[in-house]
Amino acid sequence: MKQALIFSDSHGRIKRTLEIIKQYPKAEAVFHCGDICGDEERLRQATPHPVCIVKGNCDYSGELRDSIVTVFSGKKIAMCHGHRYLMHSGEMDTLKYWGLEQEADIVLFGHTHIPFVEQSSNLTLLNPGSISRPRQSDFTPTYAVLEIDDKGEIHIEIKRVR
Repeated sequence: MKQALIFSDSHGRIKRTLEIIKQYPKAEAVFHCGDICGDEERLRQATPHPVCIVKGNCDYSGELRDSIVTVFSGKKIAMCHGHRYLMHSGEMDTLKYWGLEQEADIVLFGHTHIPFVEQSSNLTLLNPGSISRPRQSDFTPTYAVLEIDDKGEIHIEIKRVR
């Protein structure tokens, strides 16, 4: 089983993210779905494993890309912040279509500050919510743990920070 941590929307408040990474010594990758606001290098230094970060609508670093497509444990992952693909009404059709265009198994995104998981037979959508400025009803910071087992099955858990 391979494990990865997914964060989004830390908005320059990276301390909690760094503390969480220490709690997962088996995590083999870290994904940040944007609005990291200048903390890219601190996040990369927190783990010896691969770190993927995309540019959010509040990120101004010229080094970050708008989207990344990579492979983790045999699954193709397409990452974006989401602000270019999400409809104001909350519909995710454009985001889903983008993921299918990328031939992704998993689409990671942020922007809404609200955790979201949708798994179907051909595509998994995952928004870990916000680790610093949550907007869901209980306003608890969230992140996600992604596990891919030896059979290639995808397991996702949204974690709340207490």
